[in-house]
Amino acid sequence: MSSLVRQLSNVFKLRIGVTIAFTALAGVAIAPGPGLAEWQLVVLAIAVLMSSASAGGYNQYMERDLDAQMARTSNRPFVTGALRHGPYFLVILGVMLAVSVGAAAAALNVTSAVYVFLGAFVYSVVYTSWLKRRTWLNIVFGGLAGSFAVLAGAAAVDPGLGALPVIFAVVLFLWTPSHFWSLAIVLHKDYEAAGVPMLPVVVGDRKAAQVIFVNTVMLVAVSLLPVWYGMGWIYAVGACAGGALFLYKNVLLLREPTVQMARSNFHASLIQLTLLLAAAIADAQLIG
Repeated sequence: MSSLVRQLSNVFKLRIGVTIAFTALAGVAIAPGPGLAEWQLVVLAIAVLMSSASAGGYNQYMERDLDAQMARTSNRPFVTGALRHGPYFLVILGVMLAVSVGAAAAALNVTSAVYVFLGAFVYSVVYTSWLKRRTWLNIVFGGLAGSFAVLAGAAAVDPGLGALPVIFAVVLFLWTPSHFWSLAIVLHKDYEAAGVPMLPVVVGDRKAAQVIFVNTVMLVAVSLLPVWYGMGWIYAVGACAGGALFLYKNVLLLREPTVQMARSNFHASLIQLTLLLAAAIADAQLIG
């Protein structure tokens, strides 16, 4: 049983899904207007998690040939044979997405449901099927998946959206490349062996570190904008602390673009996002 749970967690990328669901809840917190009922929050979180899982499953289904060539992904279920690829799996993924979008439309509103759908569509079709094997810009546009999660949460409160949800969507859009390109430096040899044109493979680790730094500067700058739109001191502290840590790790990576520094920068990106979202939720609940 525990083995099956691990396999399902792997194929549906549930850790990523939980993060995206948390992002959607942050979108609810920052949206102007009355909050959602507890049952609506639960539906939103499950809908976003399920749609993310469907996209993650599609990603692994479509990339089983690439996964077999990379050490990090060689133990994934479709590679090992723990799951057999076939049309039945695509039907399951389609049902999962339809249920998640339908639940969001019924419990929240159509606008929120559209954003739930778009998040899964961007990751599965735009990123996985169209861009990943073709261009180093793959993850740049793939980052929109996280942005749509923020918008799904905010639209559940106010379909019209305000400045804060849009700013947070931009923050998620900018966060993803800095986060993922750091991991791509760590996995440079894997991506090169598989022929995937991630930025470090295309331009080299040192140049990639320079691009990551510039992108992170923009990320941190945009993440501070919500303070000018009404967010309080709790958010300001979280944004400054997370941003300072991430920029510091970026500078270290810039000076020494090694696997060790890239891994440290990757972990710093997770801390920065967690602090940012947790601070936004806490600020809205305790001050807003």
